[in-house]
Amino acid sequence: MPMVEVLDLNNRKVGDLELSDAVFGAEVKEHLIYESVRHYMACRRQGSASTKTRSEVAGSGKKLWRQKGTGRARMGSVRSPIWRKGGTVHGPRPRDYSYRLPRKMQLGALRSALSAKLRDGELKVVKEFTLADHRTKTMAGVLKTLNTAATVLLVDNGVDNRNLDLGSRNLPGVKLALTREVTVYDLLKHKHVVLSEEAARKLSEALA
Repeated sequence: MPMVEVLDLNNRKVGDLELSDAVFGAEVKEHLIYESVRHYMACRRQGSASTKTRSEVAGSGKKLWRQKGTGRARMGSVRSPIWRKGGTVHGPRPRDYSYRLPRKMQLGALRSALSAKLRDGELKVVKEFTLADHRTKTMAGVLKTLNTAATVLLVDNGVDNRNLDLGSRNLPGVKLALTREVTVYDLLKHKHVVLSEEAARKLSEALA
């Protein structure tokens, strides 16, 4: 089973943690990761693009000129799609792009992403996120001490931690998530992942 060092916020080792081999030592299946990210992006897509058909654009319904005798092409409406400011044919309409991805695929993709992060040395485990105050400067100093990259995903165990929430929310490239909110998209978007010890245990139990 994978063994990782548990650090304090001063980047000093305070212990070791044995992680679940099924979660953090799983085979990295890139096709599952791809499908999970594709599903996440599709569900986030607004699908609000819309155009007006000839029945929706403004304009009179009166026939512009008589059918015959003018020498011009016959025309029945100023709202015709072939006229300037007329309706749009086959234009986009509001729609829902989301779809269902099987739960087994989602969990498999999450295991693959976590295993890849641990394999590449981009995952750290800290004892707990106990900050002295809620200042952004304090949180930035902690991340600098932990030698993290510019983009960091912080994962806590769900206990209300006001100092962590307020201290991290204004840092660009830093996102705080609870264990139940971790997505494959966020794991790939952020270079480093920092878990609290309790969060690492919960992920090991929930995804095993």
